[in-house]
Amino acid sequence: MSEDLGVLQDQSFARATSATVAAYPAERRLGAGQLADYLDRRAFAVIGTSRPDGRAHAAMSSYVRTGAMFWLPTVAGAVRERNVRRMPWLTMTVTEGDRNDHIVVLIEGPAEAVAADGVPHEVRSAVTGDWVDSWIRLQAARLFSYAADGALA
Repeated sequence: MSEDLGVLQDQSFARATSATVAAYPAERRLGAGQLADYLDRRAFAVIGTSRPDGRAHAAMSSYVRTGAMFWLPTVAGAVRERNVRRMPWLTMTVTEGDRNDHIVVLIEGPAEAVAADGVPHEVRSAVTGDWVDSWIRLQAARLFSYAADGALA
């Protein structure tokens, strides 16, 4: 499954602008195994959706990863859920560290709101509490990563 992430990243950079490729040099990108390890040890991301009037909406969310799919728990009627129902696209930023020790993974792709009973049991059971009654499923279509010099030392 980690290979999926590496292939997706390679495809994303192959379609990226020269400015993006220059900003994320190949030697600073996480490999497939590193991507999987990093994303699986992190629990939260900043997600971005678009409001009806076009303004950006950002929120923190926990996530559960299965391959190149990300499941984000939420409550029914939350702004992020309403935004995804209207404009089914989501961005996700998973980051840690600062300056010479930072890592960032940027993910984006089509998303949809899913009722709890439509979510695999292993995904639902990864989140504790009874507050989750809706999920957002993000199918990663683009993925970029960067690890500063000291991040993986």
